[in-house]
Amino acid sequence: MFVVSGAVIVLFVLGTLVFQSQAARFFSWLLPAIIGAFDWFFLSAGNVFVLFALLLVFLPVGRVRLGGPDAKPEFSYPGWLGMLFAAGMGIGLMYFGVSEPLSHFGAAIDGPVMDGGLRSDAAPLAGAAGDALAARDLAMAATIYHWGLHPWAIYAVVGLALAFFAYNHGLPLTLRSAFYPILGDRVRGWWGHLIDVLAVFATLFGLATSLGLGTTQALAGFNLLYGWGTGGLAAVVLIGVITLLAVVSVVRGLDGGIKVLSGVNMTLALALLLAVVVIGPTGEILVTAARGALAYGANFVPLAMPFGREDTGFSHDWTTFYWAWWVSWSPFVGMFIARVSRGRTVREFVVCVTLIPTLLSIVWMAAFGGTAISQTIADSTAPVASAAQEVMLFRMVEQFPLSAVLSLAGIVLVLVFFVTSSDSGSLVVDTITAGGKEDVPTSQRVFWATLEGVVAAVLLLVGGTGALDALRAMTVSTGLPFTLVLLAMCYSIWVGLWAAVREKRGV
Repeated sequence: MFVVSGAVIVLFVLGTLVFQSQAARFFSWLLPAIIGAFDWFFLSAGNVFVLFALLLVFLPVGRVRLGGPDAKPEFSYPGWLGMLFAAGMGIGLMYFGVSEPLSHFGAAIDGPVMDGGLRSDAAPLAGAAGDALAARDLAMAATIYHWGLHPWAIYAVVGLALAFFAYNHGLPLTLRSAFYPILGDRVRGWWGHLIDVLAVFATLFGLATSLGLGTTQALAGFNLLYGWGTGGLAAVVLIGVITLLAVVSVVRGLDGGIKVLSGVNMTLALALLLAVVVIGPTGEILVTAARGALAYGANFVPLAMPFGREDTGFSHDWTTFYWAWWVSWSPFVGMFIARVSRGRTVREFVVCVTLIPTLLSIVWMAAFGGTAISQTIADSTAPVASAAQEVMLFRMVEQFPLSAVLSLAGIVLVLVFFVTSSDSGSLVVDTITAGGKEDVPTSQRVFWATLEGVVAAVLLLVGGTGALDALRAMTVSTGLPFTLVLLAMCYSIWVGLWAAVREKRGV
């Protein structure tokens, strides 16, 4: 597993560097081709994951405890929630926290608009032209849809499958183990190898997308504050520095590295969130959160509808990419959540992994995106309204006292998220390629942490002006086959949990 996975990804990197112009054309073709053909599939699968996760909460299988009836949780609630939230959303919340609500607001209030693929013909956002408050509600509903139940249900499916079959059945903590009820002993053969290889590819390219977004935003922030460059060389240097920090964290291990950095992440994130809420339009933020949550519920069905859509721009440019991104991240986040969730019941696990992070995402988006929308409503020429996507966060806090401090805090938070994502990802990929073993040489995790940074740097360089599209293309292409894996995983979980319930009842 280690040799094959590593060799294929190294060959991909070398081939991309050698044939840069051909690779750039291929990436520009790949993204719209997959999204155009399989948007309905991604949307349908996302709905299945949400319904499946919520169903487990209300069924008797919810009482099954991960690790057996006598298992005790290893981490406290604050520590547990901090680690899963930092791993699950991290850089994305920083990059899209301001830009996505503001983009949807522009689409809702102005009508169908195309602006670099960000403001699209979004039918679920129709009916608010000229009405700023209604447009804000619909913009928040669309944003929460992308950061709420759907992504966390995807993570919950993978995390639950891994934790249950590893801790309750003594199988290795790797993706293939989740399919034992379906494949039996064949999980140890080529079927299992195929599942794990797909998981490695999905994780590597999903992480590369996040690292690319984080690099773009951090460089934009440094350039805005200190006049640093934002070219390819600057991106490679920054990725190199952060990858080095990730390697240091890898060497320190789970308790001395990821756990500590996750705590730092949550502290910084909550401090920045509190600062925005207190310094910004506090009342409007609270109203935006409440009304946005209600609008999310009211528009959930039209937003999630996979067929007969007129808003192809919205579903293609936003939803399909997001769902593929979350699926690509699911082996990484799911395995990491599984490793820290022993002792939780299935019901406790699903509720904490889906509902609580959804509430936190609503508050975050209302604070950052809602504040940017309020600035735009008050002044249509506000700097944030016309800013590039990667600098919207910094343009928004420019209007606050201590704006330089807040901007620097935002950059630091992006970088720390960068490190925790790379560190956690290397831990997970190394576990997969080692067949579920946890006592593997540190040098292997260092290899994967380094390779993640290399892949992100190569895709940013080769992509040129379409660098982010190159990252998105690889995320979608690996997320597509792995979505099939996750759908099969739902059936496997169902079979395994009901077998556990029947065994407990003595049936």
